[in-house]
Amino acid sequence: MYAAGCLTAAAGLALAHRLPGPAAGLARAGAVAAVALLATGTAATWWVYDRSELRTFDWLEELLPTGPGEHLVVSSGLDETSRPLVARWPRHPQTVVDLYDPALMTEGSIRRARRLVPPAPGTLPGRPDRLPVATGSADTVLAVFAAHELRRPGDRHALFAEFARVLRPDGRLVLVEHLRDAANTAVYGPGAWHFFPRRTWLRAAAAAGLRPVAQRRIGGLVTALSLTPTTAPAPTVTPTTTPAVTSTGKRRTP
Repeated sequence: MYAAGCLTAAAGLALAHRLPGPAAGLARAGAVAAVALLATGTAATWWVYDRSELRTFDWLEELLPTGPGEHLVVSSGLDETSRPLVARWPRHPQTVVDLYDPALMTEGSIRRARRLVPPAPGTLPGRPDRLPVATGSADTVLAVFAAHELRRPGDRHALFAEFARVLRPDGRLVLVEHLRDAANTAVYGPGAWHFFPRRTWLRAAAAAGLRPVAQRRIGGLVTALSLTPTTAPAPTVTPTTTPAVTSTGKRRTP
């Protein structure tokens, strides 16, 4: 993408010298737009990933004041979450599941990232429709830049159904993603179409019985959504014997 942007800029400037007035102006504008998108995208990525609080996980304490508890980390080929969480909350049990499937996740960046950052020891393989975790076993599920790699709606909905299954009734799903919104479109241009709008995530959550309870913006461009099960399972009631009522209206003890 960077090579294409540089070539577009160079071609626009070269053509501007050969084209008549209005066309030359359009060529120069295209070159300037390409350079601007390269510059803003690079600066925004540097700011979010190297300078903001994203990787310190300070923001997570606002969403989970008592920590993640027994938590599940879900990745899709690049896990940069599990190690910082273990370092910050070493006494909170952690399970890591990797959803990477080269047939589903065809982005070249994921393949390169996976070679550079292999899965943490003990990482379990999983599928969007089957996480290898017991039902109702997690206080928190963290999906940090993982769910958007599932490009098919059915896979995303299946994954959210699995999130709801493994969460305890009062558990939290922490979903961290760039959103296709005005801020991300302004700095990434067409690249923002790799992200999904907020409504896409809320629709998948609602279908799985999850509702948003909190939201946190990180670095101005990343959104962390905290979601919880809409309703807790009905409590189990132990059958009791109801006292009988006589014809006189008095209760009779059995």
